[in-house]
Amino acid sequence: MSATNKRRSQQLATALRVKRRGPLLQVLKTAIAVIAAWYAAQWLVGTDTPVFAAIAAMLIVAPSVNQSLTRGIERTIGVVLGVLISSVLGAVFGVSGITILAACVLALCVGWAIRATPPTSNQIAISALLVLALGATSANYALDRILETVLGAIIGLAINALLVPPLQTEAARDQLRILGGEVAQALNRLADALTAEQSQAQLQRLMIEARLLRPMRDNAIERIADADESLTMNPRRSKHHRDLKQMRELLDDQLSPIVNRVVGMTRAVFDHYSDSLIDEPASAQIAEQLRRQAHDVRLAVFEADVNPEPMTSAIPALTAPLQIRPPKSENWILIGSLMEDQRRIREILLGEQL
Repeated sequence: MSATNKRRSQQLATALRVKRRGPLLQVLKTAIAVIAAWYAAQWLVGTDTPVFAAIAAMLIVAPSVNQSLTRGIERTIGVVLGVLISSVLGAVFGVSGITILAACVLALCVGWAIRATPPTSNQIAISALLVLALGATSANYALDRILETVLGAIIGLAINALLVPPLQTEAARDQLRILGGEVAQALNRLADALTAEQSQAQLQRLMIEARLLRPMRDNAIERIADADESLTMNPRRSKHHRDLKQMRELLDDQLSPIVNRVVGMTRAVFDHYSDSLIDEPASAQIAEQLRRQAHDVRLAVFEADVNPEPMTSAIPALTAPLQIRPPKSENWILIGSLMEDQRRIREILLGEQL
C-alpha cells in the first residue's frame, strides 16, 4: 500500500471512529429504554411491533437530561407532522412509490418552511416515509404512531434522568488540571531558555509547545460548556453548580489570560533571543519568577505538592515585583517585554488585574 493510500485509510478510520468511547452506562441506559418502550407500547397502545416507540427511546437517551428533553420535543413534533403528511397523501392518492417520494419531499419542504432544526426536519421525512412504507394510513394507525413516539420519548427521558444522570463536571476539572499543568511546564521551559543557551531548533520547539496551549484552552472551554449542559435539569445539579462556577472563573480569570501571556512571552524570546541573554543578571531573576509562577499555576489547579519547601508548599510562591538594572542594548526590548508580561501574570494570579 502506498503512503498516500495508507494516509487516506487512516483519515477514513479517524472520520468513522471517535477518539474515545462513551461511557458504557450510556449504552446500558439506551438498551433499557428501548426494551422498556417496546413492551410499554405493546401493553398500552396494543401494537405488536412498536418500532416508533423503540426508535424514540433510542434517540432520546442523550449525554444530558436537557438534551434528552430537547430531542424528545424534536422527535415528537417531527413524528406528528410526518404522520399527518403521510396520512393525508395516502388517503387522497393511495400508497405507491410516487406517493412515498412525494411525502418525503413535502416533509422536507415543511421542515424548511417552519424553520425546524435539522433533526426535526429529518424526523418529519422519516416518519412520513415509514407510515406510507408500512402501508397503513388510517386515522387510528396515525394516532397510534404518535402515541408510540410520545410514550417512547417519555420513557427515554425518565430513564436518562433516573438512572444515574450523566455529569461532565469531573471531565471539566480534569481538563483544567491538564491545562494548568501544561501552562506551568511552559513557564518552566521559558525559565530554562533564559538560563541556558538555546539552539534555533530548541527555540522553535519552545514556540510550538506554547502555541499548543491555545487548543488545550479551547478544549477546556468545551468541557466546561458540556458540564454546564449536563447540569441543566439534572436532579444532582445543586451540589455541583458551585464547583462549576469556580472552574469557569479559574479558566476565564486566570488560566486563559495566562495562556495568552505565555504565548506572547515565548514569541518575544523566539523573535529577540541572543546568546548574550543568559549573561544578563535580569535573566536569572526573571527565570526564578517564572518558576514561582509555574508553582502558583499548579497550585491554582490543585497540582502543586504540599511540602515544607517554599517552592512546593501550599503557600503562593510569588514575591514582590522585580527591580532590575538596565539590560544591554541588544536585550532591553526582550527583557522589558518579559518584565511587563510577568507583571501582568502576577496581577492575574493575585486577582489584581482590571
